[in-house]
Amino acid sequence: MIRLEKFTADDFEQFINWMDTEKFMYQFGGASFTFPVTVEQLSNYLADTTHRIYRVVDAGTDKVIGHASISHLNVKNKSARLCRILIANEQDRSKGYGRQLIRALLKICFEELVLHRVDLGVFEFNKAAIRCYQSCGFRIEGTLRESFVMDDEYYSVHNMSILDREYATLTTSN
Repeated sequence: MIRLEKFTADDFEQFINWMDTEKFMYQFGGASFTFPVTVEQLSNYLADTTHRIYRVVDAGTDKVIGHASISHLNVKNKSARLCRILIANEQDRSKGYGRQLIRALLKICFEELVLHRVDLGVFEFNKAAIRCYQSCGFRIEGTLRESFVMDDEYYSVHNMSILDREYATLTTSN
């Protein structure tokens, strides 16, 4: 089991250590940060009140294993975007933490914030993340073809979304 806790300045050093390559940083956060990530960048990120920023904690060990944020909250349209989703270490992946994380974020979005729509972007090559998001009810609604360049190579990004009624169906069937 995981729990979400508020991301604070105390988390900066670990976060910076996780972003050990430019490619990994881009896969995690797109153009949100520049490499190498600095305390100043994270201070600005934390100060931006348009994000709800979380550290992901393994509830059994109290170890911080990841990061996530809810961003682009639009009150009028009752929508938001999940961003910067990360289970940081390879040994913590493929254990169900990702699904738990997405479900916890969706619970906040649909039950606390009472949103209608939640979306996210994911690189087309990140098959494990796509499967995770689909298992949590997200659908691919479009692809931004070759919209992001890393190491002189273009990559496509899927936009995925879930609506409140789809979430309600998932939660009543579990």
